Amino acid sequence: MKVVIFLSDGMADHPLPELHGKTPMMQAHKPHMDRIAREGAAGMIQTIPDGVPPGSDTANMAVMGYDPVRYYTGRSPIEAVSMGIALEADDVAFRTNLVTLGTADSYEQRVMEDYSADEIGSDEAAALIEALNEELSDSQIRFHPGKSYRHCMVWKGGPLAADTTPPHDILTQRIGGHLPKGDGAERIRSLMRDSVGLFARHPVNLARAARGLHTADAVWVWGQGTRPSLPRVSDLYGLRGSVISAVDLIQGLGICAGLDVVEVPGATGNIHTDFAAKGRAAIAELDRGQDYVYLHVEAPDECGHRAERDNKILAIERIDREIIGPVWVWLEQHRQETGEPYRLLSLPDHATPLALRTHTREPVPFALYDSERQQSPYHAESYDESACAKTGLSILEGHTLFGRFVSDEGV
Repeated sequence: MKVVIFLSDGMADHPLPELHGKTPMMQAHKPHMDRIAREGAAGMIQTIPDGVPPGSDTANMAVMGYDPVRYYTGRSPIEAVSMGIALEADDVAFRTNLVTLGTADSYEQRVMEDYSADEIGSDEAAALIEALNEELSDSQIRFHPGKSYRHCMVWKGGPLAADTTPPHDILTQRIGGHLPKGDGAERIRSLMRDSVGLFARHPVNLARAARGLHTADAVWVWGQGTRPSLPRVSDLYGLRGSVISAVDLIQGLGICAGLDVVEVPGATGNIHTDFAAKGRAAIAELDRGQDYVYLHVEAPDECGHRAERDNKILAIERIDREIIGPVWVWLEQHRQETGEPYRLLSLPDHATPLALRTHTREPVPFALYDSERQQSPYHAESYDESACAKTGLSILEGHTLFGRFVSDEGV
């Protein structure tokens, strides 16, 4: 059997007055997602347990079948796995964003304008991370370059209990009230503050300013944790699988779960990603004999954080048209030729409402299709927040869905 999960990051949203009370999912033309809900089963799933931060890390972990309460050790160490960073037992990894800050009389009064520095390019970012290591690293602390604005700081014997805040949660707010607190906070705040002067005179930022782009004014450190350990999907379910994603976080989760990481040229983690290339990559993995593909698209989430309504709708439509449609056609042709059945699951990891520009922990809609089963009594006429809520099917512990999806138990 072939199983494919289409994970549209942050796709769920709230009704918008300018869409006459519709959400982006309701507004988008997405016939393939709608067909999954109409011919299969649909409902709502709580991907984020109580007491767990509402992030793509915890939510995707749950969708992959792992209980975040049991397995989650922090966001950055998962990304570090994808980046090839060998974490020792006492190493604490911190997510390190390159951010744009507004001008003000003091550092604390500056406003978080952009958590991604205009989605800075990876080559530019690497030069800034190199400067950080030359000026601010020592025998305990070192910075590691990642993709775009997403990087990693490893602190040997660092403070695991520091109170840190994701920068995408404080857009348009003054940073003073959100700086790290608690164990090790003074050292972290000093690094963050010192990066401002270092970056202000860096050639990368001078060139970006001349081009009218947001400058990377500072690093913002958060999301710390220690090395994770997950049981492999192959050991749990006997599945050979692959993960397709443009972001280190999802690739890292896939590696921890024993999945093969597929690098897709043109996959960017934003609205400019090559959607069709991701669909082709999924087909190639299935065609070479993989049983399971976890296909993650970051674009809807980025559009939610940036309050880009039309782009969020467009991202949903392109996922449907350029990824789900072609993959479904291939799977059906493969079934007719070989008799091998397949299952599809479409869902977001969490909501990223345009009006809030951050993640929320509410239940999100899911829809699944099984080529061997008739229409479920829990089917919906369309795939969106409202229609899926009306079916009455509710998964209260999100991590339990995966095992039911890939086994004979069903939902």
